[in-house]
Formats: sequence, C-alpha cells, structure tokens
Amino acid sequence: MYNALERIALDEFNDVIKESRQIGRRAAVSLKLRLRIHDGTILDVWLSPDGTRYSFHWEQRAKRGLIHRHDNAPDHPHIIIHPKHFHNGNDAAVEESYIPDDPADALRYVLSFIRAQTRANNG
Repeated sequence: MYNALERIALDEFNDVIKESRQIGRRAAVSLKLRLRIHDGTILDVWLSPDGTRYSFHWEQRAKRGLIHRHDNAPDHPHIIIHPKHFHNGNDAAVEESYIPDDPADALRYVLSFIRAQTRANNG
C-alpha cells in the first residue's frame, strides 16, 4: 500500500513533496510513509496492516508550532463521527474529520490541505 501512496505523493503533488521514504521495514513491509514537504515540515502516514486504523500526521511544531492530524484512534468519543477525528493545530483542538476512507483518496485529501496551507503561509 505504501508504494502506491508514495507514487501518488510524488506524481500528483510534486509541487508539495520534496522527498519520500518508507520507514521501519520489517519482513519487507514498511511501517509508515514519511513525506518531506518543501517548507521543511513532515507528513507521516501510518496504516494498520489490516487497514482499519490510520493516522495522517502533518508535523509542523518546529516550523510553525502546529500539528494537523487525521486519525481514527478511539480516544475522542464526544466527536459525533467517532472514531474519525481531526487535530486542528494541536492535540487538544479536536473536531470532526471528513477524510475519505480509501487510503489513496485520504492522502490526496491531506496533501491538498497541505498544498493550500503552504501556499497561504508563503503568500
């Protein structure tokens, strides 16, 4: 799965992605995909082996003091579409997430958000 996601990132979002690598290979299977954004921030993509859990974590704390993460950890039952949720700026700012369920569409969703945010920060 990470190979296909890496191709999407590099082919469709080359204006956003500087480089990529798959991390934590165990038995020839990657544990996550790390995408380095042109602005120096990082997007980590993690998918559980069975496809039921995920995290799309855009780490920007060193650059802007922010994080943005879509995940479905069951830790915010007050969110109406639990367990899907979005950390909007920091771990405490939790709201509904409308990220698509398909991993390829989810990556496009997140990278489109990053594209818009990095353009806004540079403009």
